[in-house]
Amino acid sequence: MAKGGFDTTDLIASLMLRIPLGLIFMAHGSQKLLGLFGGKGLTATFASFEKDLGIPAIFTLLAIIAEFGGGFGVLTGFLTRLSAAGISAVMLVAMYKISWANGFFLNTFCVPGRGHGIEYNLALLGIALYLMIAGGGRWCLDRLVFKT
Repeated sequence: MAKGGFDTTDLIASLMLRIPLGLIFMAHGSQKLLGLFGGKGLTATFASFEKDLGIPAIFTLLAIIAEFGGGFGVLTGFLTRLSAAGISAVMLVAMYKISWANGFFLNTFCVPGRGHGIEYNLALLGIALYLMIAGGGRWCLDRLVFKT
């Protein structure tokens, strides 16, 4: 903080990262868990992950918990570092299993019909890694619950 100044970075930086990351992952998790937002729901997600991606049921369950529960944790700032670690793991697996073969870019306009590359996943991973290291910031439940 500048001498005699007021540094807003300390106040809201983590919050400004937590809100969109938490909403994004709660939405994606609710697709898999509850079938919301055009998602398949729990049973179809288990079948699809096993058949299409070769991911065993236990790891599918962990991914759903990391997305929905981790999204909620990051959004509210509760168990922020653990929630962000789960999201980071999901992003690394998504990059490896799905996006890597499609290159770097999202390919929405560049190469129509081609799957998305790692660009978006990498941005989400970077945000999650920041929160994993820095924590939830001033405006989080962790500070209330753990008195940090």
